[in-house]
Amino acid sequence: MSDKIRVRYAPSPTGLLHIGNARTALFNYLFARHYNGTFVIRIEDTDRERHVEDGERSQLENLRWLGMDWDESPETHENYRQSERLPLYQKYIDQLLAEKKAYYSYKTPEELEADHVKQEAAGIAPHYINEYQGMTESEIEAYVNARKAAGITPVVRIKVSETSTYSWQDIVKGEISFEGSKIGGDYVIQKRDGYPTYNFAVVVDDHDMQISHVIRGDDHIANTPKQLVVYEALGWKAPQFGHMTLIINSQTGKKLSKRDTNTLQFIEDYRKKGYLPEAVFNFIAFLGWNPGGNEEIFSREELIQLFDENRLSKAPAAFDQKKMDWMDNEYIKHSSLDKIVEMSTPFLKAAGRLDARATKFVEMYQPQMKSAESIVELTDLYFNEVPEWDAAEREMMSLESSPVVVAAFKSKLEALDVADFTAENIFPLFKATQKETGIKGKNLWMPIRIASTGSMHGPELHNAMALLGKTKVLAHMSAALEK
Repeated sequence: MSDKIRVRYAPSPTGLLHIGNARTALFNYLFARHYNGTFVIRIEDTDRERHVEDGERSQLENLRWLGMDWDESPETHENYRQSERLPLYQKYIDQLLAEKKAYYSYKTPEELEADHVKQEAAGIAPHYINEYQGMTESEIEAYVNARKAAGITPVVRIKVSETSTYSWQDIVKGEISFEGSKIGGDYVIQKRDGYPTYNFAVVVDDHDMQISHVIRGDDHIANTPKQLVVYEALGWKAPQFGHMTLIINSQTGKKLSKRDTNTLQFIEDYRKKGYLPEAVFNFIAFLGWNPGGNEEIFSREELIQLFDENRLSKAPAAFDQKKMDWMDNEYIKHSSLDKIVEMSTPFLKAAGRLDARATKFVEMYQPQMKSAESIVELTDLYFNEVPEWDAAEREMMSLESSPVVVAAFKSKLEALDVADFTAENIFPLFKATQKETGIKGKNLWMPIRIASTGSMHGPELHNAMALLGKTKVLAHMSAALEK
């Protein structure tokens, strides 16, 4: 692209960073970095009722954790919070009022609600009816004076042409058009408390900051024609818009909801559970975009190089928690042991499991870990009783050969001194048991694994036994033989 790219991520400090908002930030970041453009962070904090203390810090902190950096933000520039830009909004509201492109509206919330009830009862989509319609100048003056006398604070509404068509070429979805009559009538651009509404402030901000492209979720599509009304009224050129498809829960096929408790939806959750930020970054990049091909593991630098806005998907993006866990596991497997030990230590400590075996635990289970927190569940065997067998494990242990194998192997373990109960000394005993019993393959090692660890799955068995220790392993095997 030849024109200078300037994009923005503009969160509201109303809570923690959600996966959907993180995707918006990430795609804008990749777009800016791919084209050597500018990535701006702007805080939209005019919704005072939903404002959360510390919300801004949480947003920026979690974006940094993911690995994003930015060129402009409230940390580097003045007036990058909407609450600091009220005089600028007022300037343009006053201009629209003076040009009679906007006006004061005195309808009360109760009156507006009554209108909507009537419209719904008549099968009409709720919309604002101009309160001055059909009034003469003198009637308007009397109406306004009466409302002022009643202490009613007005809002400011912008005039919407119902005969106009508002269209744009969407980066993701192609040509989109809205008839002016479908927008819902003249809408509010300044609330009773003096704060601008979102659809007005965002236009002023994007124009003032020279934003070239607006990439956001498709829940904003209905906002775009309202914003085009403001661009037209102020005589400004609109940026290019791109609306990413919604994110659905892969298990339900429905829009990802905060009520989906089986998925981690906030970046803070991934941080707390010990996911690697590179893995979360990689995972989010594939929510509605891909570079083509079958490869799915990419570094941040590779994603920047490969990013192509023309490959943003028109189909809903499927959020799959199992895929996120798989991807984090891939990153953990290829990380240094020291790094994963460092990440796992707080979780082992909190669970009361930070003993001399900690590094060995991580080394042994690193190939299976889906997060640093998962080391706790993976080491349950070493601190809790052997779990009950499931159906498949009971079936294996019911084979006529299983107790023969377990008893033979147990007798060989008993011959080892405690000091010699090491992985190196345990490993040859499998071959010796095979030679003694004539049983081999799955029918040899699977009963031994189930008897000693209570599970058909796990790390290399001789390593697991060495960490369990002679006393526990023999106790487990004795209990298994009794079954």
